[in-house]
Amino acid sequence: MKRITLIIAAGLLSLGFVATASAQDDGARSMGELLRLIEQGQARDSQENRKREAAFAQDKNKQQSLLNQARAERTRAENTSASLEQQFEENQQRIITARQALDERLGALKELFGVLQTVSGDAQGRFGASLTNIEFPDRSQFLFDLGAKMAGASSLASIEDIETLWAMLQREIVETGKVTRFNHLVTKADGQQEELEVVRVGAFNIVSENGYLEYDANEKSIAELLRQPEGRYASTAGDMMDAEGGVLHFGIDVTKGGILGLLVETPTIKDRIEQGGIVGYCIIALGIIGLIIAVLRWFALGNDSRKVTAQLKRDTASTDNPLGRVLAAYESNKGADTETIELKLSEAALKEMPALTKGLLFIKVVAAVAPLMGLLGTVTGMIKTFQVITLYGAGDPKMMAGGISQALMTTVLGLCVAIPMVLLHTVVSGQSRKIVNILQSQSAGLVAQHSERNE
Repeated sequence: MKRITLIIAAGLLSLGFVATASAQDDGARSMGELLRLIEQGQARDSQENRKREAAFAQDKNKQQSLLNQARAERTRAENTSASLEQQFEENQQRIITARQALDERLGALKELFGVLQTVSGDAQGRFGASLTNIEFPDRSQFLFDLGAKMAGASSLASIEDIETLWAMLQREIVETGKVTRFNHLVTKADGQQEELEVVRVGAFNIVSENGYLEYDANEKSIAELLRQPEGRYASTAGDMMDAEGGVLHFGIDVTKGGILGLLVETPTIKDRIEQGGIVGYCIIALGIIGLIIAVLRWFALGNDSRKVTAQLKRDTASTDNPLGRVLAAYESNKGADTETIELKLSEAALKEMPALTKGLLFIKVVAAVAPLMGLLGTVTGMIKTFQVITLYGAGDPKMMAGGISQALMTTVLGLCVAIPMVLLHTVVSGQSRKIVNILQSQSAGLVAQHSERNE
C-alpha cells in the first residue's frame, strides 16, 4: 500500500513539474492558473481524439460500402458469365444444326464445289507456267481470288465464277493448238531488252528471228537462250518466223522446255574435243597425219595396181610401173645365164619394195599408239579427278566432271583414230602385197621360162 502511495505521489510530483514547466512556458503565474491550463489541454486532447475516432468509424463504414459494392459487382459478373456461357453453348448448337442443314441442302453441290476448288488450284499452277499466260496475264488474279473465296467456309462460288473458269479452261485448250504472232519485250543474250516479233507455237515453244526463246514464269518475262540448239532445230525456228501459212516442219518440245534444255546443254563436237585437253589434241593431230599418209598411199598403190594390171596385158615392158621395170631388167639381160637372170630380177623387185611399202609402218604405228595415248589421257583425267576430290571432297559431282570428261574423251578419241587406221593399214598393205606378189610371180615365171629356153 505504501508502495502504491509512493508511486502516485511520484506521478503527481512529475505531473506537477510538467505542469509547472508548461505554465512557465505559457506564462502561468500561479498554481490555479496552471490547473486551469492543464484542464483546457485535457479537454482539447479529448476533443481531437473524438474527431479521430469519428473519422475512423466513417472510414470503416466507407470501406464496408466499397466491399459490398465489389461483392455485388462480382455477383453481377458471375451471373453475366453464366448467361454468356449458356448463350455460347446455344450458338454452338445452332451452328452445328445450321451446318447439318447446309450439308443436307447442298447434297451433290458440295462435291461439285470441292472439285471446283481442286480444278481452280490446278489451273492456277498450269496457267502460271503456260506460254499462253504471256497473252492472257489477267486470269491469274481471277484464279487467286476464286481460290481464296472457296477456301472460306461461309463462301461459295457463283454461277458466273464457274462459267468464267470453264471459259478459261476452254480458251487454254484452243490456244494450245494455235500458232500466234505478236510483239513482246524480249531480253536478248547480251542483257539488253528489245521489243521483238515473236511466234508462240501452242503451249510448247516460242521463237523469234534469233532462235528459240524461254519463258520465265516467276518473272513473267521472255529471254533468248544463251545457246541455241544444233543447226537443224535453229533453222526450223527461222522457217517458222518466215512462214505465212501452210504446213511447216518445226521442232516442238512437248515437255515445254525439258528436251530443249537438254539439247542446249549437250556439248558440241568442239566442246568434246576441248574436254580431251592436250592429250586429245595430240591424238587428233596424229590421226590426221596418219589419215593423210594412208589416203596418199591408197591412191598411189591403187594407181600402181592399175598400171601393173595393164602391164600384164601388154607384151612390151613400160618403165612407168613396178612390173614394167622388172620386165625391163629381164629384157636387158636376156643373154645371161639363169642364175644371173634370177639375181637381176630379184634385184629389180627389191628396188621396187621400198616404194610399195613406204608409209605402211607409220600407219601401223599410229593404229597402235592412238589407243595408248587415249589410255594416257584416261590416267591423267583420273588423276585430275582425284586431286579435285582431295581438295573439295566428293559432295559436288560437277567439280569432278572435268577430269572424268577428259578421261572418257581421250579414250574415245584414241579409239576413233585407231579403228580407221587399222582398217586403212589393212587395205593399203593388201594393195602393196598384191603388187609384190605379182612381181614375185612374174619374176619366177621369167626365170623358169629362161631356164627352159636355155636347156
